[in-house]
Amino acid sequence: MKKFVAITLLLVMAVALTGCGKKEVEPIRIGVQGPISGQWAIEGTGFVKAVRLLAEEINNGGGLLGRPIEIIEGDDKGDPKESSLVAQKMVASKVIAVIGAYNSTATEPASQIYDENKILHITPSSTATRLTEKGYKMFFRTCFLDDRQGLFAAEFITKTLGKSKVALIHDNSTYAKGLAEWTKKYLEERGATVVFFDAITPGEKDYSPTLTRVKAIGPEVIYFTGYFSDAGLLVRQAKDLGILETAQFMGGNAVNNPDYIKSAGLDAAKGSIITTEPVPSDLPYPEAQKFLQDFKAKYNEDVASVWTPSAADAFRVIVEAIRKTNSTDPVKLAEYLHNELKDFPGITGPITFDEKGDRLGTIHKAYIVNEKGEFVPYK
Repeated sequence: MKKFVAITLLLVMAVALTGCGKKEVEPIRIGVQGPISGQWAIEGTGFVKAVRLLAEEINNGGGLLGRPIEIIEGDDKGDPKESSLVAQKMVASKVIAVIGAYNSTATEPASQIYDENKILHITPSSTATRLTEKGYKMFFRTCFLDDRQGLFAAEFITKTLGKSKVALIHDNSTYAKGLAEWTKKYLEERGATVVFFDAITPGEKDYSPTLTRVKAIGPEVIYFTGYFSDAGLLVRQAKDLGILETAQFMGGNAVNNPDYIKSAGLDAAKGSIITTEPVPSDLPYPEAQKFLQDFKAKYNEDVASVWTPSAADAFRVIVEAIRKTNSTDPVKLAEYLHNELKDFPGITGPITFDEKGDRLGTIHKAYIVNEKGEFVPYK
């Protein structure tokens, strides 16, 4: 009987130990939100591909703090209402951090929800200056701000191009209107005249009424601060109206996308000048070279957007904060990013955040669309 009891106890212990061995480790959940479908899907899918590539690399190496990383996707379609729904989904999914959204109009409502729920939030591409003026402690960005791009654009137009009559066209979105307003301010400070300042309605099929008004004024430069999805039609119709014979067409960084050239047609797009962060192939850092190679090896395609490596950097600083704090507490991670992360070697260059969560420094360049439909540095 004693032997029977002993054997039974051993069996019970073995089963218990086996059960413990099968218990799964709780993953570290990180969200990625953006326009995974819709007119800006090239941007949202770029976010997801970049983050999944890096997460897979970490998981294959044993995970982070001994735990696997689980990526939670959220398709906000670039719409603010959808963005709020995605943010609520992320809260329910118990993510510790979220990367996104793409456009400032979608990022703005999500940032409030994440801050209220103490979830670390980093946007790779929402550049509207006002986003970091709300006092949110959980909000950061790995992109640069519209006021800095506006200054760069004004300097480029007045000094490099030597032009002084400028038409500014935006689309009333948070990003586009903000960039147009900053550019107007800096142009006027440099003695240039903004001869036209108005908005188009995104998604329209005919911009000729606006362009006809612009043509009558006769600007030397037309600077469009909206998105690539509308810029293609705008420049094509500007060419049809003969405006490009006397005016230089320019776009902001949301026009820096291969789909702009596809929608415009090469004949209309060539010669366009874009103010933007450096295109991926121009990033001189070893971290960038490795990322671009790994991305091509995994997906059999080149990185198409400037915001894809920026999304990768958002993920990388989250991982760095987790490692350095040995914690997945979002509040501790945010405190680390605010106070201790200095000159982190990012894919897009050194990363340091200020007290508002903005990235210090600025890197903008001018590119021109060449005869092959490529964005090449303006010289």
